[in-house]
Amino acid sequence: MTRIRHRFTDHKINPKTAILVIGTFNPETKANTADFFYGRQRNFLWVLIPTAFKEASLKGKHIDEKKKFIEKHKIDFIDLIVEVDVEEVANYDDNYLDGKVTEWRDVIAEISKLKNLKRVCFTRISFGGIPNMKTKIEAVRHYCEKKQIPFKALTTPARFYTQAKQTEWTSFFKEEK
Repeated sequence: MTRIRHRFTDHKINPKTAILVIGTFNPETKANTADFFYGRQRNFLWVLIPTAFKEASLKGKHIDEKKKFIEKHKIDFIDLIVEVDVEEVANYDDNYLDGKVTEWRDVIAEISKLKNLKRVCFTRISFGGIPNMKTKIEAVRHYCEKKQIPFKALTTPARFYTQAKQTEWTSFFKEEK
């Protein structure tokens, strides 16, 4: 078994964040070349969100450009998982990882610190095969509802880009504040 931590565990959420994007896990491995959240080649978040704001894609752009963009739009990121203990170092499928978590991030504690938070989303709409993640996200959803913070599960930004996915993401990010 190999313990693998989240690549961006040290990332501090900007206290001015208005929109929080929750993901699952970004491994600290040699094979992972992501310089920031959602920076892997097969992920299109850095196309979806800038396009929602009628700005140029940041896919493949330097981390400084991405950080400047999220600061400007008061967006930030957090993932559910801090650490996993795995047999297959190259398998980061949520269905595999769900039962391999050794440390969860306390997302609710982080949300409770964000006084300007207007919306929260999770980068997945289905929960089959991930009962532990589902439990964590349902707790976040319940907390958001109690605090009257809109929460939405969005189609994953990974694997491919479509106009339907863009429309869904644009709708979430451009809702009235």
